[in-house]
Amino acid sequence: MHNKLTYIIYQVIIAILAIISIVMLLAYYAKEIDIDAYPYNLIDNGIWLVFVVDYFTRLVLADDKKAFFKHHIFDLLSIIPASSLFFFFRIAQIGETFRMLKLFRLLRLIGFTGRLASFFKRNELVYYLYISIAVIMVTAAMFCISEKVSYQTALWWAITTATTIGYGDVIPKTGIGRGAAIILMLLGIGFIGMLTGTITEFFAKKDEAAMSKQLDRLEAENHQLHAELDEIKQLLVAHTKQDDHDNDK
Repeated sequence: MHNKLTYIIYQVIIAILAIISIVMLLAYYAKEIDIDAYPYNLIDNGIWLVFVVDYFTRLVLADDKKAFFKHHIFDLLSIIPASSLFFFFRIAQIGETFRMLKLFRLLRLIGFTGRLASFFKRNELVYYLYISIAVIMVTAAMFCISEKVSYQTALWWAITTATTIGYGDVIPKTGIGRGAAIILMLLGIGFIGMLTGTITEFFAKKDEAAMSKQLDRLEAENHQLHAELDEIKQLLVAHTKQDDHDNDK
Protein backbone atom coordinates (compact mmCIF):
# COMPACT_ATOMS: atom_id res chain seq x y z
CA MET A 1 0.00 0.00 0.00
CA HIS A 2 2.83 2.40 0.93
CA ASN A 3 4.75 1.61 -2.27
CA LYS A 4 1.63 2.17 -4.37
CA LEU A 5 1.01 5.57 -2.76
CA THR A 6 4.64 6.57 -3.32
CA TYR A 7 4.40 5.52 -6.97
CA ILE A 8 1.22 7.56 -7.49
CA ILE A 9 2.75 10.65 -5.86
CA TYR A 10 5.85 10.30 -8.03
CA GLN A 11 3.79 9.98 -11.22
CA VAL A 12 1.72 13.03 -10.27
CA ILE A 13 4.91 15.06 -9.72
CA ILE A 14 6.28 13.97 -13.11
CA ALA A 15 2.97 14.90 -14.76
CA ILE A 16 3.00 18.35 -13.11
CA LEU A 17 6.56 18.94 -14.30
CA ALA A 18 5.52 17.96 -17.83
CA ILE A 19 2.68 20.48 -17.76
CA ILE A 20 4.99 23.23 -16.47
CA SER A 21 7.49 22.46 -19.22
CA ILE A 22 4.80 22.58 -21.92
CA VAL A 23 3.30 25.84 -20.62
CA MET A 24 6.75 27.46 -20.53
CA LEU A 25 7.48 26.37 -24.09
CA LEU A 26 4.14 27.69 -25.36
CA ALA A 27 4.81 30.98 -23.58
CA TYR A 28 8.24 31.01 -25.26
CA TYR A 29 6.75 30.65 -28.73
CA ALA A 30 4.12 33.24 -27.83
CA LYS A 31 7.07 35.54 -26.98
CA GLU A 32 5.84 35.99 -23.42
CA ILE A 33 9.05 34.67 -21.86
CA ASP A 34 12.60 33.85 -22.91
CA ILE A 35 13.11 30.22 -21.98
CA ASP A 36 16.90 30.60 -22.33
CA ALA A 37 17.10 33.47 -19.84
CA TYR A 38 17.21 33.37 -16.03
CA PRO A 39 15.20 32.09 -14.15
CA TYR A 40 13.29 30.17 -16.83
CA ASN A 41 16.42 28.42 -18.09
CA LEU A 42 17.08 26.99 -14.62
CA ILE A 43 13.51 25.72 -14.35
CA ASP A 44 13.55 24.24 -17.85
CA ASN A 45 16.96 22.61 -17.45
CA GLY A 46 15.96 21.23 -14.04
CA ILE A 47 12.79 19.66 -15.49
CA TRP A 48 14.79 18.29 -18.41
CA LEU A 49 17.27 16.69 -15.98
CA VAL A 50 14.45 15.07 -14.00
CA PHE A 51 13.01 13.61 -17.20
CA VAL A 52 16.42 12.27 -18.24
CA VAL A 53 16.96 10.56 -14.88
CA ASP A 54 13.38 9.23 -14.92
CA TYR A 55 13.71 7.76 -18.42
CA PHE A 56 17.06 6.05 -17.96
CA THR A 57 16.13 4.75 -14.49
CA ARG A 58 13.03 3.10 -15.91
CA LEU A 59 15.08 1.79 -18.83
CA VAL A 60 17.63 0.18 -16.52
CA LEU A 61 14.93 -1.38 -14.33
CA ALA A 62 12.88 -2.66 -17.29
CA ASP A 63 12.97 -6.44 -17.80
CA ASP A 64 12.48 -6.12 -21.56
CA LYS A 65 14.54 -3.09 -22.58
CA LYS A 66 13.69 -3.47 -26.26
CA ALA A 67 9.96 -3.35 -25.52
CA PHE A 68 10.49 -0.40 -23.17
CA PHE A 69 12.36 1.52 -25.87
CA LYS A 70 9.62 0.75 -28.39
CA HIS A 71 6.72 1.81 -26.18
CA HIS A 72 8.41 4.93 -24.74
CA ILE A 73 9.83 6.46 -27.90
CA PHE A 74 8.09 9.79 -27.25
CA ASP A 75 9.62 9.95 -23.78
CA LEU A 76 13.02 9.54 -25.41
CA LEU A 77 12.37 12.23 -28.01
CA SER A 78 11.19 14.61 -25.31
CA ILE A 79 14.60 14.54 -23.59
CA ILE A 80 16.65 15.38 -26.68
CA PRO A 81 19.02 18.11 -25.40
CA ALA A 82 17.49 21.21 -26.99
CA SER A 83 18.14 23.63 -24.14
CA SER A 84 20.61 26.37 -23.43
CA LEU A 85 22.86 23.82 -21.72
CA PHE A 86 23.71 22.48 -25.15
CA PHE A 87 25.01 25.54 -26.96
CA PHE A 88 26.80 23.65 -29.72
CA PHE A 89 24.24 24.76 -32.29
CA ARG A 90 24.81 28.41 -31.46
CA ILE A 91 28.58 27.98 -31.68
CA ALA A 92 28.14 26.23 -35.02
CA GLN A 93 25.99 29.20 -36.17
CA ILE A 94 22.92 27.10 -36.95
CA GLY A 95 20.59 28.81 -34.50
CA GLU A 96 17.48 28.04 -36.56
CA THR A 97 18.18 24.31 -36.22
CA PHE A 98 18.66 24.83 -32.50
CA ARG A 99 15.32 26.61 -32.30
CA MET A 100 13.58 23.85 -34.26
CA LEU A 101 14.95 21.26 -31.84
CA LYS A 102 12.95 22.94 -29.07
CA LEU A 103 9.87 21.44 -30.72
CA PHE A 104 10.87 18.09 -29.24
CA ARG A 105 9.94 19.43 -25.81
CA LEU A 106 6.32 19.46 -26.94
CA LEU A 107 6.49 15.68 -27.24
CA ARG A 108 6.35 15.65 -23.44
CA LEU A 109 2.63 16.23 -23.85
CA ILE A 110 2.33 12.90 -25.69
CA GLY A 111 4.45 11.24 -23.03
CA PHE A 112 2.19 12.82 -20.42
CA THR A 113 -0.87 11.10 -21.92
CA GLY A 114 0.93 7.80 -21.35
CA ARG A 115 1.29 8.72 -17.67
CA LEU A 116 -2.46 9.14 -17.37
CA ALA A 117 -2.96 5.49 -18.24
CA SER A 118 -1.70 4.62 -14.75
CA PHE A 119 -4.64 6.37 -13.14
CA PHE A 120 -7.57 6.45 -15.52
CA LYS A 121 -9.25 4.07 -17.91
CA ARG A 122 -9.34 5.81 -21.27
CA ASN A 123 -11.02 4.92 -24.51
CA GLU A 124 -9.45 5.42 -27.90
CA LEU A 125 -11.26 8.72 -28.48
CA VAL A 126 -9.86 10.34 -25.32
CA TYR A 127 -6.36 9.10 -26.11
CA TYR A 128 -6.64 10.37 -29.70
CA LEU A 129 -7.85 13.72 -28.35
CA TYR A 130 -4.71 14.08 -26.22
CA ILE A 131 -2.52 13.20 -29.20
CA SER A 132 -4.43 15.67 -31.38
CA ILE A 133 -3.82 18.50 -28.92
CA ALA A 134 -0.11 17.69 -28.86
CA VAL A 135 0.11 17.57 -32.67
CA ILE A 136 -1.74 20.89 -32.99
CA MET A 137 0.72 22.53 -30.59
CA VAL A 138 3.74 21.07 -32.38
CA THR A 139 2.54 22.02 -35.87
CA ALA A 140 1.60 25.49 -34.64
CA ALA A 141 5.16 25.92 -33.39
CA MET A 142 6.48 24.68 -36.75
CA PHE A 143 4.26 27.21 -38.53
CA CYS A 144 5.33 29.95 -36.12
CA ILE A 145 9.02 29.38 -36.89
CA SER A 146 8.81 28.73 -40.60
CA GLU A 147 6.29 31.44 -41.47
CA LYS A 148 7.65 33.97 -38.94
CA VAL A 149 4.29 34.77 -37.37
CA SER A 150 3.20 35.00 -33.73
CA TYR A 151 2.39 31.77 -31.92
CA GLN A 152 -1.19 32.98 -31.32
CA THR A 153 -1.67 33.35 -35.09
CA ALA A 154 -0.03 29.98 -35.73
CA LEU A 155 -2.25 28.29 -33.13
CA TRP A 156 -5.36 29.84 -34.69
CA TRP A 157 -4.26 28.56 -38.09
CA ALA A 158 -3.54 25.08 -36.71
CA ILE A 159 -6.96 24.77 -35.06
CA THR A 160 -8.90 25.96 -38.11
CA THR A 161 -6.91 23.63 -40.36
CA ALA A 162 -7.29 20.60 -38.08
CA THR A 163 -11.04 21.12 -37.80
CA THR A 164 -11.19 21.30 -41.63
CA ILE A 165 -12.73 24.81 -41.47
CA GLY A 166 -9.80 26.61 -43.11
CA TYR A 167 -10.82 30.27 -43.23
CA GLY A 168 -7.88 31.07 -45.49
CA ASP A 169 -6.92 34.22 -43.56
CA VAL A 170 -3.54 32.62 -42.81
CA ILE A 171 -1.87 30.33 -45.34
CA PRO A 172 1.51 28.53 -45.36
CA LYS A 173 4.09 29.63 -47.92
CA THR A 174 7.12 27.59 -46.90
CA GLY A 175 7.78 23.87 -47.24
CA ILE A 176 7.74 23.30 -43.48
CA GLY A 177 4.48 25.24 -43.14
CA ARG A 178 2.82 23.24 -45.90
CA GLY A 179 4.09 20.01 -44.35
CA ALA A 180 2.49 21.04 -41.06
CA ALA A 181 -0.75 21.77 -42.94
CA ILE A 182 -0.76 18.28 -44.47
CA ILE A 183 -0.29 16.72 -41.02
CA LEU A 184 -3.18 18.76 -39.62
CA MET A 185 -5.50 17.94 -42.52
CA LEU A 186 -4.85 14.22 -42.08
CA LEU A 187 -5.34 14.65 -38.34
CA GLY A 188 -8.69 16.36 -38.89
CA ILE A 189 -9.94 13.63 -41.23
CA GLY A 190 -8.80 10.94 -38.79
CA PHE A 191 -10.43 12.68 -35.84
CA ILE A 192 -13.78 13.00 -37.60
CA GLY A 193 -13.64 9.31 -38.54
CA MET A 194 -12.68 8.36 -35.00
CA LEU A 195 -15.47 10.51 -33.55
CA THR A 196 -18.09 9.01 -35.87
CA GLY A 197 -16.93 5.48 -35.12
CA THR A 198 -16.90 6.11 -31.37
CA ILE A 199 -20.45 7.54 -31.38
CA THR A 200 -21.68 4.58 -33.43
CA GLU A 201 -19.92 2.15 -31.09
CA PHE A 202 -21.38 3.94 -28.05
CA PHE A 203 -24.98 3.51 -29.22
CA ALA A 204 -24.27 -0.04 -30.41
CA LYS A 205 -22.90 -0.96 -26.99
CA LYS A 206 -25.86 0.74 -25.34
CA ASP A 207 -28.32 -1.30 -27.43
CA GLU A 208 -26.25 -4.43 -26.80
CA ALA A 209 -26.30 -3.81 -23.06
CA ALA A 210 -30.08 -3.30 -23.09
CA MET A 211 -30.58 -6.48 -25.12
CA SER A 212 -28.23 -8.41 -22.84
CA LYS A 213 -30.16 -7.20 -19.81
CA GLN A 214 -33.43 -8.28 -21.40
CA LEU A 215 -31.98 -11.69 -22.28
CA ASP A 216 -30.77 -12.14 -18.71
CA ARG A 217 -34.27 -11.32 -17.44
CA LEU A 218 -35.85 -13.81 -19.86
CA GLU A 219 -33.32 -16.44 -18.85
CA ALA A 220 -34.12 -15.87 -15.17
CA GLU A 221 -37.84 -16.17 -15.90
CA ASN A 222 -37.14 -19.34 -17.88
CA HIS A 223 -35.26 -20.88 -14.94
CA GLN A 224 -38.13 -19.94 -12.65
CA LEU A 225 -40.67 -21.56 -14.97
CA HIS A 226 -38.55 -24.72 -15.15
CA ALA A 227 -38.37 -24.83 -11.36
CA GLU A 228 -42.15 -24.40 -11.07
CA LEU A 229 -42.76 -27.12 -13.70
CA ASP A 230 -40.43 -29.48 -11.84
CA GLU A 231 -42.29 -28.76 -8.64
CA ILE A 232 -45.66 -29.43 -10.33
CA LYS A 233 -44.26 -32.64 -11.81
CA GLN A 234 -43.08 -33.82 -8.41
CA LEU A 235 -46.50 -33.05 -6.92
CA LEU A 236 -48.21 -35.02 -9.70
CA VAL A 237 -45.92 -37.99 -9.18
CA ALA A 238 -46.51 -37.89 -5.45
CA HIS A 239 -50.28 -37.59 -5.99
CA THR A 240 -50.24 -40.55 -8.45
CA LYS A 241 -48.34 -42.72 -5.98
CA GLN A 242 -50.79 -41.80 -3.26
CA ASP A 243 -53.72 -42.76 -5.51
CA ASP A 244 -52.08 -46.10 -6.37
CA HIS A 245 -51.49 -46.77 -2.68
CA ASP A 246 -55.10 -46.00 -1.86
CA ASN A 247 -56.33 -48.28 -4.67
CA ASP A 248 -54.18 -51.16 -3.39
CA LYS A 249 -55.95 -50.92 -0.07
